Amino acid sequence: MHIAMVSIPFPGHVNPSIEVIRELVARGHRVTYANDPSWAAAVEAVGAELKPYRSRLPAGDDWDGDMIDHLTLFLDDAIAMLPQLRDAYSGDRPDLFLYDIAGAPARLLAEQWGIPSMQVSPTFVAWDGYEREMGPMIEQMRADPRGAAYYERFERWLTDQKSTITDSAVFQGRPDRGLVLIPRAMQPYADRVDEKVFRFAGPILGDRADQGDWTRPADAENVLLVSLGSTFTDHPDFYRTCVTAFAGLPGWHIVLQIGRHVDEAVLGEVPANVEVHRWVPQLRILRQADAFLTHGGMGGSVEGLYCGTPMLVAPQAADQFGNAERLVELGVARQIDTAISAAQLRETFQDLINDPEVRRASAGISRELRANSGAGYAATLVENAAALR
Repeated sequence: MHIAMVSIPFPGHVNPSIEVIRELVARGHRVTYANDPSWAAAVEAVGAELKPYRSRLPAGDDWDGDMIDHLTLFLDDAIAMLPQLRDAYSGDRPDLFLYDIAGAPARLLAEQWGIPSMQVSPTFVAWDGYEREMGPMIEQMRADPRGAAYYERFERWLTDQKSTITDSAVFQGRPDRGLVLIPRAMQPYADRVDEKVFRFAGPILGDRADQGDWTRPADAENVLLVSLGSTFTDHPDFYRTCVTAFAGLPGWHIVLQIGRHVDEAVLGEVPANVEVHRWVPQLRILRQADAFLTHGGMGGSVEGLYCGTPMLVAPQAADQFGNAERLVELGVARQIDTAISAAQLRETFQDLINDPEVRRASAGISRELRANSGAGYAATLVENAAALR
């Protein structure tokens, strides 16, 4: 079959599904992948063919504003993406559109062409009662003139495209069928998710050898990875706090990722037990690490769970606060703020790593995830969806 994947150019949206794409190719399917040209190497590395479009989303850390501003950016990108997808696939129509939660134009195109589609979610999905429970937040956003304009524009776009669904929340959150690439443990109200629509298959991580390698120093008794992900990384004060807090911590080697905006010189003198990088192969390090300080993005949260690394979570935006709360509920993490003092950070970290219940919970969840997720299962669900013409 010809299976088309549509996503956006961010690691948290590409990495969770890339091993499913690799498995589909290995099964003999032709897989095309619509994304920004900057992701060509990652797409081609798993045997898929890039269908390039130009994304209008900000690069890196350039995400100013609040949630309404961010949703507006995603809508701008979706509206600009649709004609590019139509041109890319007009003479090469697939048997199935797979689309990331931010790849909404693929759902429109699938409906217009009578092709089955399947949403691929790298984060949690809607449950029974979701719209009612989120209602107050939505009404607050609609009360803001910017929010009202966003919803009116989204729904006018759906109407103009002759979508059978013109409610933006339903269009985004209620697909015909969905593949969920997180563990059920990270899904809010998992018992209220319609499993006739959504099937959990994650996490599916692979080895990501194309992202580089990292070797644990021979003299490192324990390793802590500090990474605030790929987007909200402009936190020089917090990085200085980490350097101070973990300097000379007995038995611990620290890997600190600072992103592309922070000048390493602002960190001052870096102690011998701390190595600093702008970017790191996160999963490679986590497989060898003993603890993880993360911003709580879904990708990092799931990778930490899979690798069994106790976590400190410093959420900053979007779903990160909910993810942090869930990790704390699971007994594998402590939540902190980036404004924390060095003394508080060191104390909280030592409390985390010295808690036997945290180690037990982390190891138990890791064992469960390794036994109950996989690219093969996910690929079979995709093949079954493609048969539902």
